[in-house]
Amino acid sequence: MKRSILIIILTLSVANILAFAQTGNSSPQPLSGKITASSVWQPPPDFVTKAHNVCDKSAGPASFPACFLNQIAAAGAPADAIAFSHMFFQQTNGDVGIMTAFKHYGPVDGAQVFYPLRANTNYGLLLVNGDPAIIDVDDLQKLDRAAMEKDTLFQAVKEKFPKIDLWPGDRSGSSPWPRAQPLSDGGTEFVVTYLLLDGCHACAHLGLARFGWNFDAKGKFLRTTYIPTPPPPKLLPRPGRPQPPSSPQQAPPPPSL
Repeated sequence: MKRSILIIILTLSVANILAFAQTGNSSPQPLSGKITASSVWQPPPDFVTKAHNVCDKSAGPASFPACFLNQIAAAGAPADAIAFSHMFFQQTNGDVGIMTAFKHYGPVDGAQVFYPLRANTNYGLLLVNGDPAIIDVDDLQKLDRAAMEKDTLFQAVKEKFPKIDLWPGDRSGSSPWPRAQPLSDGGTEFVVTYLLLDGCHACAHLGLARFGWNFDAKGKFLRTTYIPTPPPPKLLPRPGRPQPPSSPQQAPPPPSL
């Protein structure tokens, strides 16, 4: 009986060690100070394939993201890149993100993030180092959609395309950055562009929408504001053509005498 219990304990111990090694339960060193370009890492081309090969075999659905997160360190990412991904994982309740580019504005900065587990939108844009420390500009719930819905140009397009909806913009490429412009109170507005699609991710592209993310002079997030953006002219309803004036009817000639 004692021998059977000992075998069970040893078996469970080995299983736990293997799970620990593959799913990444170790805690990396936290970032010291603000997020900077030191957290940038470009994953090798085969990173996603290799990480899948490991985690598909060793992790279940619940532990799969944590396993994938651990592969960032296994692939040789620098310490600050690992620390950023772990911090991001914790603050987003399990979203795996890798910082691939950084842009300093001050006091709020920009960070491009690669999402290896997403199916459609693999890149995102963050505003970092403000208050809060990380803001995802594609958190559409924070946008002032009510102001957009009241815009007369948007209403004109919606009348023609009732399923029109707001979607995240393309954050990939070498220049995903928003335009930063000063506010009258010393703060900063980051102008971010979004897509207007006809109801789904693969549906027709109907135009663009722009929103400003406003911060005060110390970097505290204040609000978002809708910036009216004219849609393509072909989407606006065409005014009816004016009818040519009718020629006056001539009076019949008087009867000849």
